[in-house]
Amino acid sequence: MQSYKQARLLLEDGTLFTGRAFGADGQSTGEVVFNTGITGYQEVISDPSYCGQIVTMTYPLVGNYGITRDDFESIRPFIHGFAVRRYEPIPSNWRAQYTLDQMLKEYGILGISDIDTRMLTRILRHHGTMKGILTTASAPVEELKEMLADSPLMRDQVARTSTKSVFSSPGDGERIVLIDYGAKSGILRELTKRGCDVVVVPHDTTAEEIRRLDPDGIQLSNGPGDPKDVPHAVQVLNELLGEYPMFGICLGHQLFALASGADTVKLKFGHRGGNHPVKELATNRCYITSQNHGYTVCEDSIAGTDLIVTHINNNDKTIEGLRHAKYPAFSVQYHPEAAPGPFDSSYLFDEFLDMIRDHRNNNPKAPRQAEISAALKGER
Repeated sequence: MQSYKQARLLLEDGTLFTGRAFGADGQSTGEVVFNTGITGYQEVISDPSYCGQIVTMTYPLVGNYGITRDDFESIRPFIHGFAVRRYEPIPSNWRAQYTLDQMLKEYGILGISDIDTRMLTRILRHHGTMKGILTTASAPVEELKEMLADSPLMRDQVARTSTKSVFSSPGDGERIVLIDYGAKSGILRELTKRGCDVVVVPHDTTAEEIRRLDPDGIQLSNGPGDPKDVPHAVQVLNELLGEYPMFGICLGHQLFALASGADTVKLKFGHRGGNHPVKELATNRCYITSQNHGYTVCEDSIAGTDLIVTHINNNDKTIEGLRHAKYPAFSVQYHPEAAPGPFDSSYLFDEFLDMIRDHRNNNPKAPRQAEISAALKGER
């Protein structure tokens, strides 16, 4: 007699995986993807870019160091399921505050363990990512197939993960408007570490509302889903391009490309992990990067735009970095703020601030109203 609750993962091609359940009970559907990271399962689960996805970890042991409050990349996780080879219920780590099972239960996320994640990953690599249904219920397989066929993948992930209101993280340095398309905490951490005065705004903030914040630069965050599902963001960036220095990351990189006239396309199985080699074309230097994306900028679409390719992926030669030839704006497909992960690319935030200062020196503008008011108060 089994002493554990059963969970099943059914793919849309009919492949069925049966294993042990952990986390919440119930049923959920989503796009099944895989991540090749050896560590960082908490950061993966709490990365908003995984919104609506069932995430498979290729590393065979998960849960062994538990969960700690300080390592979240967002306020709450948005994944729809978590699949692992072996789940360790008793963590061994002095920082652990609770278990992975407890966290998944808290947020209503299903987990499945004791399945062949190597086989699952090989299927996804061969056929591409596909829909799946994860359940702890005892419904017949044919019924699960019908439910899976009738469950479309979500298209509003950015709206689900973006902040609903403006908030700020004050600093004495440059004022950066961070447009939140599903931003990881690491981006805000890197900016505030450099003394920036950061104002975080929702994904649907208008160009005029951003102008009223009088930024020195605009940071375009990462986020989930297809960049073409947020056309309003492309329009806003098109209006602001050239007015303010911009730096785009991941989804922000794709939106920057679309706003500049390029195109994007869905990858077969995406790039997700902490060990992806990226070559900087200007120096031929290779950086090891953390990545999480299912779409890429089409190389053929760059011709006829003012975009210059700055980085490529050494594995499949897809575009990993862009720079605008006329305006102070650049972007990368990977995550320079990644934690855990390589720190090779954190210098890009410094380059962003240098670009802002160069732009300001070449294009002086009137003092901010707040600075004028403070000066007037001081004179009194």
